[in-house]
Amino acid sequence: QVQLMESGGGLVQTGGSLRLACIASGSIFSISNMGWYRQAPGKQRELVARITILGFTVYAGSVKGRFTISRDNAKNTLYLQMNSLKPEDTAVYYCSLDTNSDGSPQYWGQGTQVTVSS
Repeated sequence: QVQLMESGGGLVQTGGSLRLACIASGSIFSISNMGWYRQAPGKQRELVARITILGFTVYAGSVKGRFTISRDNAKNTLYLQMNSLKPEDTAVYYCSLDTNSDGSPQYWGQGTQVTVSS
C-alpha cells in the first residue's frame, strides 16, 4: 500500500517562501516519476511541477523560475521549494506518484493548504 503525506503548507505574505515536503511509504518511490499539483477554490486541479526518476523536471509556466521541485530517493521524499509567492498561488497542494501506464498520477497525498496574503 502506497501512502503519500504532505507537510509544510501555511500562511505567508506575498513575496515569501515555503518548502513543501511529501514523504512516501512503500518501495516504489525511487522508481517512480512524481509531481506536485494544486487546486484553488472553484478551479480544477492543475500540474505545478513534475520530476522524473532521473531528475528531469517540468514546470507550469506560472511557477517557472519561482518554484523548484526536487527529490531525495534515500529519504523517499519529494520537495517543492516555493519562492516569490503570490496570492494566486493560494491553493491546496498535492503530491502524486505517477505510476499509471500512461504516466498519470495513480496515488495522491491528502493535500496541504498554502495561503498567500496580499
